[in-house]
Amino acid sequence: MANLNDIIKWCDQTLLSAEFKDYAPNGLQIEGKADVKRIVSAVTASETAIDAAIELKADLLLVHHGYFWKGEPYPITGMRGNRIKKLIQHDISLVAYHLPLDTHPTLGNNVAIADLLELQDIEALDSSERHPIGNIGYLKQAVSPEEFQHKLQQVFDFNIVHLPANKSSIHKVGFCTGGAQDFIAKAALQNCDAYLSGEISERTFYEAQELNVHYFACGHHATERYGVQRLGKALADQFSLEYHYVELNNPV
Repeated sequence: MANLNDIIKWCDQTLLSAEFKDYAPNGLQIEGKADVKRIVSAVTASETAIDAAIELKADLLLVHHGYFWKGEPYPITGMRGNRIKKLIQHDISLVAYHLPLDTHPTLGNNVAIADLLELQDIEALDSSERHPIGNIGYLKQAVSPEEFQHKLQQVFDFNIVHLPANKSSIHKVGFCTGGAQDFIAKAALQNCDAYLSGEISERTFYEAQELNVHYFACGHHATERYGVQRLGKALADQFSLEYHYVELNNPV
């Protein structure tokens, strides 16, 4: 069992969360019981994730996508009100880390992708960023676009969408998890052969052709499963806690 404040302090320090300008607050979003024995993690704080946390008797729900995003209305009503009510009624803390969990060099979503794809010599997609949101890596050997798509299919278990470019092989890969399809322009500036993210936009089809960078949409959820799992396991090890990950099988 561990104190909630000690857990949040460790996470904030480990993820350097105070150094990020983000779209939502990082860290403790809803305060539950002071002592934590069991953590459940999920990508998004949906009602399904909350119900799973309740069923597993969690004291803390750890997510990548929490609440209170910029531009959201202030009143806690409707769907969001129902979610928050359940957390409060069951005294479950909600803890969320967004950009800090994308970028962390050992616990983050991006480094997990690099590990899964066996990318080497990882570098920043944009070297001007103090904490690079996107990265570049290199395959051990160049492969065809079709071979790379097959590898992505196996890794992410997702119906990969490939927007082709005029390159016959892929070696240098730019990547950023989630909804970072517009970073394809940064990948082009770095002369990447391919760029992958989670989502896709109508404009991305033309950008891949005109920038001559193969684009692969691998799923927002599918590419961001990993940070919360790594952070949850790290917390379990650091504080001797029980830990469970909930896979919600979001097809987007």
